[in-house]
Amino acid sequence: MALKISIPGSANYKFSSKKNMNDDKTCLFFSHDELNGVPQEFLKGLDQNEEGKYKVTMQYPLLYPVLKQCSIEATRRKLLITRYSMCKDSNTEILEELVKLRHKKAALLGYDTHADFVLDARMAKTKSNVKAFLEDMVAKMKSPLKKEFEGFLKLKEEECEKNKEEYSGVVEPWDIYHFMQITEKQQYSVDNELLKEYFPMKRVTEGLLRIYQDIFNLRFVEIADHECWHEDVKLYSVFDKQNEQFLGQFYMDLHPREGKYGHAAVFGLQPGCELADGSRQPAVCALVCNFTAPTADKPSLLYHSEVETYFHEFGHAMHQICAQTECAYFSGTRVERDFVEAPSQMLENWCWEEESLRLMSGHYKDESPIPDDLMTNLVASKLANVATTTSRQLVFGVFDQDIHTKDSADTAQSFSNAHLKVMGSPAPSGTNFAAQFGHMAGGYDSQYYGYMWSEVYSEDMFQTVFKHAGVLSSEAGMKYRTSILQPGGSTDAIDMLKNMLGREPNSDAFFKAKGLV
Repeated sequence: MALKISIPGSANYKFSSKKNMNDDKTCLFFSHDELNGVPQEFLKGLDQNEEGKYKVTMQYPLLYPVLKQCSIEATRRKLLITRYSMCKDSNTEILEELVKLRHKKAALLGYDTHADFVLDARMAKTKSNVKAFLEDMVAKMKSPLKKEFEGFLKLKEEECEKNKEEYSGVVEPWDIYHFMQITEKQQYSVDNELLKEYFPMKRVTEGLLRIYQDIFNLRFVEIADHECWHEDVKLYSVFDKQNEQFLGQFYMDLHPREGKYGHAAVFGLQPGCELADGSRQPAVCALVCNFTAPTADKPSLLYHSEVETYFHEFGHAMHQICAQTECAYFSGTRVERDFVEAPSQMLENWCWEEESLRLMSGHYKDESPIPDDLMTNLVASKLANVATTTSRQLVFGVFDQDIHTKDSADTAQSFSNAHLKVMGSPAPSGTNFAAQFGHMAGGYDSQYYGYMWSEVYSEDMFQTVFKHAGVLSSEAGMKYRTSILQPGGSTDAIDMLKNMLGREPNSDAFFKAKGLV
């Protein structure tokens, strides 16, 4: 395991970067015509200024529905450039200083680069292994990405002609979410606005909690009277259903508010471990998300992608709670960083299986089930835009490795180069997505490739164990809980995988899941 040293100031830089993002109040105002294509129901939930223009903030629940649905390219362009420019001056300086400090630390410990230092204690082991992995994935995505972009261009040409806009013949970064949405609707007949009516927050939460309790043999108890940081936050205690052992607690903070962390994550508040007197300290964690808040006349409704996010993040919470390690250092999600996403990525599959989807869905008005044809189309749409979504993740991984294999970096140029290499076009001129890419100051430095790396293992686990046994199999769930969640980081990830699979892991299931075999 690699040694650790602290460089003075690095912790303050990380805190300042996150605070800058959380405190950012950037917003734009658009007329009704400039938001053409955005559902009226969504517009009703936006604030308006004295001129009647609609306020769109950079928070995900407001930003992405507009990027996906607005048919006016100028609006999408302005929104994406604004988002990619958030905290550009302050956080660019912070990240580029962090790159220098990280390289300095690595050199002091005898490593050539920060990537060499970090990867020494990861599954991948070396930067050359990571580079080969990323380059192989980029190469495999080139042909399917080209095909998807050709479809996007056809849609863009039709839309430009309809709106009497000039057709550029290029899929711009601000086009991607929009034409992904249209493709999904046209090819798979999945209307995400209609579909979200079947995913009210209350029903999704009830189903999610039931599924996790059933497959992992757990019991959750909501604590009615508790003190915490906001009145909307809920607290649950977790017990082993078989022996009633108290395992820990988790908070659920699900809706956005000013100054709150703007993404979705699970934060460990207290590690589970053995104490000096032989008793056990229970694990405590907080699930923090930013799902659309309920209104006076409608409950919080989740897009299917948000249901997937919810299921993923709750998987991290269960990893924190179910780990039964002796030492706090190995508690919960403290596994190799390039494996940490695998347990939760594996659980995302429950959002694509009809049996589990039925348990966490029902129309918000009358609890009627998702119609059979819509359910069939939804499950099939798992392959929609798969090359585009995969390639976007590869952009971040390529960028991360680039800046952390140097002693200093121009992060704006590096990100633009990575976007050009993977997606075929540079990032918008004058922007720097890296300035608001929280992972780079939040613990994923030199390790963002891990999202894709761990997905290979997540698909192998799901296809091998759960696909055959059934997604509601408690026998398979307990095998997973004892083999993957319970050891925390006390066992090497490769050994946990072999214990669960009964063999060496491989990538066959991953490429099958991507529709590439």
